[in-house]
Amino acid sequence: MEIKGRGALSNKDGRFARREREPDGDALDAALLDGDAPPPPRTELHVDAARTIIARNQSPDIGFSQSINPYRGCEHGCIYCYARPSHSYLDLSPGRDFETQIFYKPNAVELLRDELAAPNYVVSPIALGTNTDPYQPVEKQLRTTRGILELLAELRHPLTIVTKGGLILRDLDLLERLAADGLAAVMVSVTTLDDELKRKLEPRTAGPKLRLKMIRELARHGVPTGVMAAPMIPALNDHELESILEQAAGAGARSAGYVLLRLPHELKALFEEWLREHYPGRAAHVLSLLKQMHGGSVYDSTFHARQRGAGPFAALLQARFDRARRTLGLDRPPTLDSGSFVRPTPRSGQLDLWSR
Repeated sequence: MEIKGRGALSNKDGRFARREREPDGDALDAALLDGDAPPPPRTELHVDAARTIIARNQSPDIGFSQSINPYRGCEHGCIYCYARPSHSYLDLSPGRDFETQIFYKPNAVELLRDELAAPNYVVSPIALGTNTDPYQPVEKQLRTTRGILELLAELRHPLTIVTKGGLILRDLDLLERLAADGLAAVMVSVTTLDDELKRKLEPRTAGPKLRLKMIRELARHGVPTGVMAAPMIPALNDHELESILEQAAGAGARSAGYVLLRLPHELKALFEEWLREHYPGRAAHVLSLLKQMHGGSVYDSTFHARQRGAGPFAALLQARFDRARRTLGLDRPPTLDSGSFVRPTPRSGQLDLWSR
């Protein structure tokens, strides 16, 4: 059942569930007969008792080696989010639980300071927003991302951000300062320029006009900004690829990327359920094209293939992107400075033997 402001239509248990949940059908039927709609699910915050905050990556098809995700779960509610299945590890549903059960690290800054103070720490840009959005709505209250940026600015550590949240404009002061020293770059994710499709695909995100404004304002403040046309969904939004890149370039973007829709684990059923509800006339065609791009399955987790797919449709999409990127001059990715880092003093107060 669709609920305003939420993306998933159901809340089925994840693949590691230790218990099964079943809605009280009799109670729901009685409430509907009485004219009462079930209350909408509210966002609940939970402390993430993690001991580390930097995640390391060795995947050959991803262009960063370390990342931070300030939050687990995401209020944005994007139905296509490939991070949804990660909620299964918390014994929660990748469906509505992913959108309403949000985990945060109240000691994020302390954890990060400790890891950056380690004598064997090697500097490379830290990517924020690679799994869940660092500027989802709860960030306005919790300011976890803001705290991380403040520390990275203090220590002159390079970073990149991927977001579709308008709240990033709150942090223009920090990002402008970081960018002036070659320490920050931002990619704004633009999925569609269609407000109605946006509302269904990603209900709590910034609208298309605001995302273009984000690009414009970031660029105006000297922050190297690119556009990520993602995910591209065949027969649903792929026809917008050139328009998205053109609008972003006009707003000041200097680089671009795209990613094909990825449907790992439980996400396959969640997306198909959403697709048949909102676009029943296109569902079979969309799923057929995905299968053509992934060797007969709707998703292939093989490195490189998972991001781009294979076959004629995938090749055409890549060619369209390459041509538009060249034509629009979206081929100027920034180079960040990794040589200015100031290693912090450990909280113990004891300096490493080789500290300078």
